[in-house]
Formats: sequence, C-alpha cells, structure tokens
Amino acid sequence: MPLFMKLLAIDTAMEACSVAVLTESGTPVVVSEILGRGHAERLVGMVESAMREVGLGFPDLDRIAVTVGPGSFTGLRVGIAAARGFALVTGRPVVGVGTLEAHARSVRDTAGAVPVMAVLDARRDEIYGQRFHADGTPATAAEVGPAGYFASLLELGDALAGSGADLVAAQAEQDVTILHRRASPDILAVAALGRAAIPDGSPPRPLYLRPPDAKPQAAKAVARR
Repeated sequence: MPLFMKLLAIDTAMEACSVAVLTESGTPVVVSEILGRGHAERLVGMVESAMREVGLGFPDLDRIAVTVGPGSFTGLRVGIAAARGFALVTGRPVVGVGTLEAHARSVRDTAGAVPVMAVLDARRDEIYGQRFHADGTPATAAEVGPAGYFASLLELGDALAGSGADLVAAQAEQDVTILHRRASPDILAVAALGRAAIPDGSPPRPLYLRPPDAKPQAAKAVARR
C-alpha cells in the first residue's frame, strides 16, 4: 500500500450523502448533505465537486471506497452502483466498507481505544448492531435484532455508538457510555478504512441483513403468457 493514496470515498448507506477525496497533501476534501432521500440525484454532482476542488481527474485516483451496509436498501444500491461505475471507467480497484465498522473507527479516532458496540436504528423495533474490540477488530458479525438482544451482548467497559444507542442502553442492566447517536458514518472513517483495505478483485456487494420493506403486490401482477 503506498504511503499516500488518492482515494474517493462514498457513503449513501443512511440519510446522509457523503463524499471524501484523499490526496497526497493529506488534507481531505469532504462534501456531505443530510438528504433522507434523493441520493441518486445528488451523488454524482457531489463527487464531481469534490474532485474538482482538489484538482483531480478520475484517472488520477488510486482507489475507490464505498459503504456496503447495513443501511437503506435504496441508498446502498445508489452508492455501490456509482462506485462500481467509477471503478469500471477508471480501471481502479473498489473496496467495500461496513457501515458499523466505520462507526467503530470514528469512535477510536475521538475516544481512543475502547471496545464499542455500533448500533443503528433499523426501524420496525429492530437494531443493526456489531461489537468491536478496542483495537477495532470485530468481536461479532453484523446482525439485526431487537434492542434487548444487543443489550444482552454488552460486556463490562463497552460503549455504544450510533442512532440505536439510546434504545439499547434502555435495555441494558448496567450504565453504558454513549459516545454518539449518529446514523450516518463519518465519511473520513470510511476513507481511512478504504485506504487500509486489501482489494480482493471482487466488486463490493450490499450487506442486507433483512428482506426489503417494499414487496411486489401479487394481486396487481400481470400473468405471463
């Protein structure tokens, strides 16, 4: 891995649409908006704006990183499709970064080496969650389940981070430190993880932990002939 890397990072996993570009200067450029919806309409323009600000063309990139989930089904598809498209055009490798892993990384950047459970409100009385050791390595796999389940996994000294933190803390049997309550990961944490990753040559795929909310309406389906 080169000491310096020109990297484009993309996150559309939750309500934010975020882009970061890392360059040799070490000063990143970040463009981020809280959208809720409309990631597809804004993402490409944000990428172009960030690239223009640092004076890079797409062929100048060394790598592309994108969050792969868990998160919004539509948002994940938008970000991953864009990252794969940029990689196809430039011939550069693209790596996937877990949303919960990025939350854990940003916690280490601000709070130091602490064990953390990253938890996101997945709606429908469910949580996306994953525990990480103090050095950032995963202690569990990313899962979806009720807040009480993740509260039962907490160990002494664990902290919570993410939009599901209050829900899990309310079910815990001990006091738990909440480091932040954000839903979207820090795009600079995504970039840092993307820089450290080892590309395996395969395109990133979305991490879906449950079926999509929207389902086809069988009653309105057109019969095949």
